[in-house]
Amino acid sequence: MAALRLYQLIIFLAAPFIRLSLARRVRRGREDPVRIREKFGHAALKRPTGHLIWVHAASVGEVNSVLPLLGDILTGRPAQHILLTSGTVTSAQTVARWQSQNPTLRPRLSHQYAPLDRTAYVHRFLNHWQPDAAFWVESEIWPNAVLACRARNIPLVMLNGRLSAKSFAGWQRFQATARHLLGSFTLLMAQDKTTGERLLALGVTEVKTPGNLKLDAPPLTAEADKLSALETQLADRPCFLAASTHPGEEEQIAEALKLVRAGEANALAIIAPRHPDRGDAIAAALRAAGFAVAQRSQDEPVSTATEIYLADTLGELGLFYRLAPIVLMGGTLVPHGGQNPMEAAQLDCALLHGPHIDNFTEIFAALTAQQACAEVSDAATLASQVIALMQNPKAVTQLAEAAASCATTMGGARHRVIALLEDYLVDPKATRPTGPVLEAHDG
Repeated sequence: MAALRLYQLIIFLAAPFIRLSLARRVRRGREDPVRIREKFGHAALKRPTGHLIWVHAASVGEVNSVLPLLGDILTGRPAQHILLTSGTVTSAQTVARWQSQNPTLRPRLSHQYAPLDRTAYVHRFLNHWQPDAAFWVESEIWPNAVLACRARNIPLVMLNGRLSAKSFAGWQRFQATARHLLGSFTLLMAQDKTTGERLLALGVTEVKTPGNLKLDAPPLTAEADKLSALETQLADRPCFLAASTHPGEEEQIAEALKLVRAGEANALAIIAPRHPDRGDAIAAALRAAGFAVAQRSQDEPVSTATEIYLADTLGELGLFYRLAPIVLMGGTLVPHGGQNPMEAAQLDCALLHGPHIDNFTEIFAALTAQQACAEVSDAATLASQVIALMQNPKAVTQLAEAAASCATTMGGARHRVIALLEDYLVDPKATRPTGPVLEAHDG
């Protein structure tokens, strides 16, 4: 496993560069300066007494998918404690909102930033938290953390596992390393059949496929007063939403809007970038291209002159799904692989998507089979579909109802996942076992 040893050497030697990179990210507002020490394994909170599960979810999407499951676990087990780690500022804010909305569960769900995958940082983190088990969400496989958990006999579980075609091809080049790391997991749960087959092809002996947790998340919420205010500003203007867009998509959506407005002169496009911190740059580019833009992060209202409303805020997609009857799923017009369409499907939206849907192949296949979405390929076909739907409200309703029905029938994963996790959620011993305490040194 030369590849694994090389990885460990590179990470060991990279300590100064890691610190410089984090310092740059702090200056750009992409890291929390108050909590930056958590990235080096330093804990800001005390470890709760009793049984503790460490759950790691990389970013906002993974956090949103796992929080309802964690709520179910905590509700049914008053002695259970959970440490949830993630890697981004936006994901930490998402957890904080959930905690404020669930005050009775908050004392038993803590959040820290995950340690970077350097041995010293990982051991420092584990020395403090000493989890009884570790659940990692989707495709997070950090070699040094995996090996550290294995050395301490901490059971590792993969939740809602996802392995894209690109990642699968990469792991195939290092088959022995993949088999060793994946073999360190005591339970692997894939979110779909395709991922399950890929994991088996990498050499694991068993994979469970209880379903996709993202399909079991409750509908995104929206504040009633904000919704009412925007409904007044839009004044029944025909509009469409591009949700969770990525670089290279905003230009195509703007070009499509030009074509749409040729047939629907009063049409409005709402663009919600996947990463709201791109908002200022997107707004500047769109204005330079001649569009009248209102930017939500700057509290700019939608006026009759507004052509594009830039929804560059965090945690408000539920608001815009309720406003826009037609939704293009972002990440599908560029080779990203797409974002989760079920959030829009749950809120009665007519779904459009581009050709790049690798992240949700089976979900889009189910939607297509139920005639619950339509594919576009570029700005011209997007404009054509949007105009056709704006001029045919019955078609919008049919697409939306089919998508909502599909979302309902594809649920149920949370119940099945909890059933598979039972052995990890109940401490069989009277006292909590402690793993070996390995010394950590600053790097």
